Amino acid sequence: MIPVYRWRLAPEGLATFRQLRARGLRPGGQPVVAQLERPRRRRGPLVAFLYRIDLARPVRPMTEARWAALAKANAARQVCPECGRDAGYRIPTSLGMCTSCAYPDSTAA
Repeated sequence: MIPVYRWRLAPEGLATFRQLRARGLRPGGQPVVAQLERPRRRRGPLVAFLYRIDLARPVRPMTEARWAALAKANAARQVCPECGRDAGYRIPTSLGMCTSCAYPDSTAA
């Protein structure tokens, strides 16, 4: 059972994933040490996991190969699977195709 702290009452030396990332760190495989709970009125509390800062490792730098792979993946998200054209924007996953193919009767084309 991990300890649960209320919002803004976590002890020093612990940070959320985003706080680690803002410092240029990553959890580095360490387990979750504790969690924060932020109460909400109509739903269950928001939960954030906490990691130890002293065990965190530096973020791995982006290499040229990683940048190239990321650019290739982003370019592939712009190609319509129906017509095969570059839409010029990221294809929405809700449609699964460009707006010209999704709504052929409208004047969006």
